[in-house]
Amino acid sequence: MSYTGILFILTSAVLWGITGGLGEILMNKGWSPSTIAFYRGFVGFIFFAFWYLFRRKKIKIKNKNPYFYTWAALAGISVAGNFTFYFLAIESAGIAIAATLMYTAPIFVLLVSFLLGIERSTLFKWTSIAFVLVGVILLTGAYTSGTAVSLMGLIAGLGSGVSYALFIFGFKKAAKLGSPQATLTVAFFFFILILMLRINFGEAISVVSSSDVGWFILLGIIGAGLSFILYVRGVKRTAPSTASIIAMVEPVTASLFGIVLLGNELTLMQYAGMGLILATITFLSVKQSG
Repeated sequence: MSYTGILFILTSAVLWGITGGLGEILMNKGWSPSTIAFYRGFVGFIFFAFWYLFRRKKIKIKNKNPYFYTWAALAGISVAGNFTFYFLAIESAGIAIAATLMYTAPIFVLLVSFLLGIERSTLFKWTSIAFVLVGVILLTGAYTSGTAVSLMGLIAGLGSGVSYALFIFGFKKAAKLGSPQATLTVAFFFFILILMLRINFGEAISVVSSSDVGWFILLGIIGAGLSFILYVRGVKRTAPSTASIIAMVEPVTASLFGIVLLGNELTLMQYAGMGLILATITFLSVKQSG
């Protein structure tokens, strides 16, 4: 395994973390999470569609494999599911619990990889997952939550984690059968179809004439256009469990964005969690590339 795939996934996760900060800015301006998520995917879809059309003469789906469309559609639906369940978990249990439950994704990825014979279940991988989860708990402050998590919050949080795992497999399988341009165009077409079921169309239309339209375009370019191009190229070269663990740098980036640009402050325990995540990912990256 080369450093290239790891670097691509790491960069995409950093961009996703920045996207979280941009989303917070838009939510502070009064926009709903569903509208923000929709435009993130919609702008990304336009980005990918133009890329596909520009390169269409050079693009061929290998062997015209019909399963390409199935895997690409699964990837797009899973991304939509991840966003939707994550926001539902935030509403039901708060962002700390929601983030912690979503980042259980590496556990599901490793379990499925082990059952399907894609990867070997090793103590090193399980230890890496454990360290990252502890880091996320410390960073999000989930350990300080004094309220019981509702059943809806638990289901939604775990649902976001399962969806996260599914889109890793969907993108990895589709990327092997087709071009990155075709993979992302098909995936985000289905993403838009799913998210259209949740958005407020009046609010969504008002975005176009608002003074915040530039923020939405930037959100889509960073949060989907650039980040998913890098992610699809990276996941093609990286084992699923490694990809899922490396992507956990996302909450670290989001926290740093909040500190630098939004004036947020972190406790000593949160800094410890951030350090634990970064140290684990660095060690994993070096070992997996060796």
